Amino acid sequence: MSEISQDEAVAAAMAVLDAHMAGLNTRDKAAIGATLHFPHYRLSQGRMQVWENSDQYFADFLARAGDGWDRSAWDFRNVVAAGPEKVHLDVQFTRYRADGSAMGNFRSLWIVAFLNGRWAAQARSSFAA
Repeated sequence: MSEISQDEAVAAAMAVLDAHMAGLNTRDKAAIGATLHFPHYRLSQGRMQVWENSDQYFADFLARAGDGWDRSAWDFRNVVAAGPEKVHLDVQFTRYRADGSAMGNFRSLWIVAFLNGRWAAQARSSFAA
């Protein structure tokens, strides 16, 4: 990979987050999988979860999202640190029901990295269940 600027790395990371949310909201397993590096890691509730593929990740997401989940949206996405091959982000998202009421909002740290020729989320630490 040729050296890219910090701004280009941040733009790539934000594009990954945009694509991830769009994939979740359309329930497109392939689109979601394209936004994640596997194995994918998530620290939540004192344990590290590891998904080996998009099938595992998507099934677990649907179980975690809860009954009544219709869509999610980013509340904010702030860059904590960025370099040419990795971006750390402080984010918050809200899960919504079909009637537009919020199910809850959740803060997370995301690590989006350039690995194997593509930008994707490698790991996160989340307060969401």
